[in-house]
Amino acid sequence: MRGIAPEPRVRPVMTARKPRFLALFLGAGPQMQCGVGQFTRLLQDAVDAIEPGSCASLTLTKSEGTLSDIWRAVGDAEAVVCNFPIVAWKRVILTPLAALTIARLRGRRVVLIQHEWGGLHGLRRLTYIPALLLANTIVMFSPLVRRELMNAPVAGWFARKCVLAPLPPNIAAPAVGADSALRGRLAAARVEGRLVVGHFGSIYPGKQPEAVLEIAALLKQRGLRPLVVYIGSFIRALDDVEADFKRRIAELGLDEDVIVTGFVASDAEVFGLFREVDAFCYVLDEGITARRSSILTVVQSARPVVVTDAVAPDEFDHHPRFKALIDNGTIVRVPRGADNERYADAIVAAAGRTTTATPFDFRGWWGDVARAVRAQL
Repeated sequence: MRGIAPEPRVRPVMTARKPRFLALFLGAGPQMQCGVGQFTRLLQDAVDAIEPGSCASLTLTKSEGTLSDIWRAVGDAEAVVCNFPIVAWKRVILTPLAALTIARLRGRRVVLIQHEWGGLHGLRRLTYIPALLLANTIVMFSPLVRRELMNAPVAGWFARKCVLAPLPPNIAAPAVGADSALRGRLAAARVEGRLVVGHFGSIYPGKQPEAVLEIAALLKQRGLRPLVVYIGSFIRALDDVEADFKRRIAELGLDEDVIVTGFVASDAEVFGLFREVDAFCYVLDEGITARRSSILTVVQSARPVVVTDAVAPDEFDHHPRFKALIDNGTIVRVPRGADNERYADAIVAAAGRTTTATPFDFRGWWGDVARAVRAQL
């Protein structure tokens, strides 16, 4: 008698688990109060606002973010977004590169946010090359910076991965600027008839801070009693930026005419200082570019900004909001190659003039870049 044949065993079908998140943003946590970290947090919030719950973050510091943490977090997302370097370049650089490598090994897309190239120190550019290699897409904010990468002898090949996105400002203007001792000092100087010239952002050679000193010396020769306030601090670099800057102040006889604030604790205090400035000035060898977040922060104060004109006419074609600030006169362009007399004339003409009081749509600016980045995910 034949036995009853056993029922065939049914093997369960193994299916790949769908990632829980659209994008994983690499960062250094809220304790890192720097422009890069602020940009990453705001970008994540803006992308997540398009589809709530679609984004996650992974903190990478010397003490946080093990390889197993990275492996699990990357597995939970369809793409990894890295604003490289996530913190000061000498502190945490290998861990983000490990995260990008793991993302590629696990078949995830890598979107790299790249703010600059030609203005970086040569050693910094070398550390960026592995990240450029690992990226599927490189998001840039300026056609000029993209051309710098394209013309680079080793890294130029990576320019084919680049897409342009419109850059928003990192800081939103508060309803009311805070008072401070320095704001009182600037206000008193204006009452005395002094011309307060502003410069906002980190102080480093690429922004040619010493050029504004030379313009101030010329204004002083004209009897306009300028007071130049640099709202920001010197970056830590291999160059002797701060020492050279102080030496130039002494050479020009401006010891009583220049203030460097250093780090300012709150946005309200920053904008309180802005409102005591007659005009801002930036002399830039590369000209104004669409990646100048510091200028976008300043224009929210309704104070005019005098700046070197762009290298190429297409610099703002991808950024209509920035272009509108130029067209309405908020940003006053000085021709490339102009002498200090031309800048001084522009400052005097613009000083104290309140620019077009169009409401600044901070959320709209961030929505623009969020949509551009999300399209790459």
